[in-house]
Amino acid sequence: MKRNALFAILILFAACSTAQYERNKEFAELPDNSKGLAIATFAGGCFWCTEAVFERVEGVESVISGYSGGEKANPSYEEVSRGQTTHAESIQIYYDSEVVDFETLLDVFFLGAHDPTEVNRQGPDVGPQYRSVAFFRTDEEKNAIHQKIKEIEDSGKFADPIATQVVDFEVFYPAEKYHQNYYPYNQDNPYVRNVSKPKVQKFEKSFDQLLKTEYRKD
Repeated sequence: MKRNALFAILILFAACSTAQYERNKEFAELPDNSKGLAIATFAGGCFWCTEAVFERVEGVESVISGYSGGEKANPSYEEVSRGQTTHAESIQIYYDSEVVDFETLLDVFFLGAHDPTEVNRQGPDVGPQYRSVAFFRTDEEKNAIHQKIKEIEDSGKFADPIATQVVDFEVFYPAEKYHQNYYPYNQDNPYVRNVSKPKVQKFEKSFDQLLKTEYRKD
């Protein structure tokens, strides 16, 4: 009951889905991947949170927030957050596979970045645009995702079944520039303080062995 009340309060004044639409609508661009880094794409609720988590992982060189899993080309934040497209808020991760592998990123995604048991929501953000999706680019990645889901469900880590959709990757559209690296530059935002920050701090504590040097507490 207290949790639901907190979520209701957050939605009123601070939820990711209620950001000001009049902000600069200039879209970001995909990073230059001249290094040939491996790429992974996930959706797990508000991308302010998931981007901040993955940015802290050793071997991850860049993370960009955007939209994937829908049919409309070049969707805007306003359209996606209002549920006017079939896209989910997503992040695209560029990583050095010799430092961190795809299976480790799956551990972060399922156990550290979001709650994979929630259906068409994540915390205070409600709607299919906040659904959990693990996109795959190869059969190996598809098999790895299914295997990870089985491992987690067999472990009894969650009381509810994993709700994550396993989807063949098609296209990723970068979000507007003001959404990129949102977490470190908006620490006073009520949503960041009450939703993003506790999630990031929990990840740092639980996955300290995966953190980049600058994020380690010791």
